[in-house]
Amino acid sequence: MYRIGIDLGGTNIAVGVVNERYELVSQASCPTGAFRPYEEMVADMCAAVEKALENAGVSISQCESIGLGSPGTCDSEAGVVVRAYNLGWFNVPVCQMLTNRFGIPARLSNDANCAALAETVAGAAVGCKNMVLITLGTGVGGGIIIDGSIYAGMRSMGAELGHTVLVLDGEDCTCGRKGCWEAYASATALIRQAKAAAAQDSASPLHGKERVSAYDVFVAADAGCKTAQSVIDRWCEYVAAGLTDLVNSLAPEMILIGGGVSRQGERILQPMRQYIEKNCFGGKEGAIPRLLAAKLGNEAGIIGAAAL
Repeated sequence: MYRIGIDLGGTNIAVGVVNERYELVSQASCPTGAFRPYEEMVADMCAAVEKALENAGVSISQCESIGLGSPGTCDSEAGVVVRAYNLGWFNVPVCQMLTNRFGIPARLSNDANCAALAETVAGAAVGCKNMVLITLGTGVGGGIIIDGSIYAGMRSMGAELGHTVLVLDGEDCTCGRKGCWEAYASATALIRQAKAAAAQDSASPLHGKERVSAYDVFVAADAGCKTAQSVIDRWCEYVAAGLTDLVNSLAPEMILIGGGVSRQGERILQPMRQYIEKNCFGGKEGAIPRLLAAKLGNEAGIIGAAAL
C-alpha cells in the first residue's frame, strides 16, 4: 500500500506518493496561488494528487491515507487549518474536503511537525523516539517528537519554539513580543546582524550591500572578513542558547537543525555543541543530545505528511 503526502507552502503545493518504506515514488506540484478562495486552492491540490498518482502508476485504491502539512495553526483532531496568514486560510476543513474527494482517511499537522516526523521515519533520526527539529529560516520553526509521536499540545498550538523569549525587552519579533529566540536565531536575524555590523566596517565585502543572504555572510567570513565571522560566532551562541533551554526542558535524544543554513554543517554545529555542553544543566554529565543537521531537505514535508 501507498500513502499520499502534501506539503502546502506559501508559493507551491508539493505532492508525493510514498511507499511502505517511506520512499518517494513520484511527485507533482502546482503554484499555491495564495489568497484565492480556498476551494480553488484545494481543487488544484487535488489535481496535483491525481498527477502524482498518474506519475507513479498507482491508483487511489492502492493508497491507505493522505496527509497534509500546512503552515500556521492547525487543529489536527478536527482536520481544520485554523489560521494560515500567508495563505489567507481561516477555519478551512481541508481534511474533510480531501476525504470527500478521494474516499480515504486524511490527516493534518503543522508543516514543521511533519518535517520532524519525517526525519524519524526516513531521515537522520530513524529509530529515535524523542527528538526535536529546529528549522532556521525566515523564522525559527520547531517540531517535537515524544515517544515516536508528534507533540502538538492543547488546540494543536504547541511547539512554537521560536517564540520563547531569549532577551527580555529585546528585538521586536513578528509575533508581537520582544526578544523572542526567532528574533536572534533565524536566518533573517543573522542577515540583520551582519548588515548592522558591516555598516561599521568599510572593509567588509558586505558594507553598503543592499541585498544580503545568510550564505553571503558565510562567504564573506571565508574571504577573511573578521566582522562576518564575529557575527556568525555570536549568532551560533544565540541559536545554542535556545537549544540549551530545550535540552534542559525536554532532554531529547537528538536535536536536528534544518533550513538552508543547516548546509553549513559542522561549521555551525560544533560550536553549538560546545555551548550546550558548557551551559546545560549538569554540564557534560547532563542529558546531552546528539546535534546533527536534518537530512531530508525539501522532501521532509511530503514524507512527514504521508506518515501522519
